[in-house]
Amino acid sequence: MRPGSPGSANANSAAYSPCISPWNFPLAIFTGQIAAALAAGNGVLAKPAEPSPIIATIAVKLLHQAGVPRSVLQLLPGRGSVIGAKIVSDPRICGVCFTGSTGTAQMINRSMAKRAAPDAPLIAETGGLNAMIVDSTALPEQAIRDIVNSAFRSAGQRCSALRILFLQEDVAPAFLDMLYGAMDELVLGNPWDYGTDIGPVITETARQGDRGTYRNGQIGRPAAQTAEAPQGGHVRRPRRHPR
Repeated sequence: MRPGSPGSANANSAAYSPCISPWNFPLAIFTGQIAAALAAGNGVLAKPAEPSPIIATIAVKLLHQAGVPRSVLQLLPGRGSVIGAKIVSDPRICGVCFTGSTGTAQMINRSMAKRAAPDAPLIAETGGLNAMIVDSTALPEQAIRDIVNSAFRSAGQRCSALRILFLQEDVAPAFLDMLYGAMDELVLGNPWDYGTDIGPVITETARQGDRGTYRNGQIGRPAAQTAEAPQGGHVRRPRRHPR
């Protein structure tokens, strides 16, 4: 237990840890961060992502009902640029737990360096590019199944989603034909429909950000469209952009 944390002998200078979670895992990461901070003996300022405050509200309510004191766990929904920026720059915090973009983590780090205690840690899980390498020994049907599941499950919005596929050159043409065929079979639509393979992305901003031309290395290529997107909602098509 950190000195000054809620429940310690020096509770008058209680230590709180902001926990800032993402929208793509609005319950698992949100509650995981809270549990870790509480287990370390710290109070928690739980800041959910802007698009997912309802799940966070229900989770915190259940934690309070289960016995976690309100004075130890506080929910702070709101804009990251307002609420998040305020709590990570408060000199009274004992550390920050953050899951999100690398750029935001760097901003938090700089803010803490200016105002937080020298021993206050930043525990950050940030974005990356997940790659798969497929060579001639791979069973194409199995590889394609895994590629489609990883790249397009949850509309590709998971941090673990496949982003880059490396293919052995001599097997690439036939493999890509099979892969494109599998992509063409994907059904976009309402996620409540059991026949839907790909549901909507989180916001219209996210959908717009995925449109236009993708760049592959130094070569800009228009992304070939596959699968028809339904009207209404924030749904984007799977895209193929081979080099």
